[in-house]
Amino acid sequence: MSTVVYGIPNCNTVKKARTWLDEQGLAYTFHDYKKQGVPADRLDAWIKAVGWEVLVNRQGTTWRKFDDATKVGVVDATSAKALMQANASVIKRPVVELNGKVVCVGFDEAKLATLKA
Repeated sequence: MSTVVYGIPNCNTVKKARTWLDEQGLAYTFHDYKKQGVPADRLDAWIKAVGWEVLVNRQGTTWRKFDDATKVGVVDATSAKALMQANASVIKRPVVELNGKVVCVGFDEAKLATLKA
């Protein structure tokens, strides 16, 4: 089984998820958006699995820095995908996959616990 955690290493939510996984003894690969970029094929899969509305973090500092025109322009999967590819920090973190399927977006201990099964 292959678990991948996508995010940014200095994000507190990513740190929390990685710490939890480490404490449970669960192996995973970390994919750093800042160094490795956002894989377009994975982004498409995430949008299909959970919807772009879940992936776009409208509560974060990156979102708040955008001008109103940018915010208003995020109205569908295509515009959201373009924004997320250009600004990885706007993606809610972490995105955790098991064998290519999204387990959770953000830190959710109950959903992460399914990795132990």
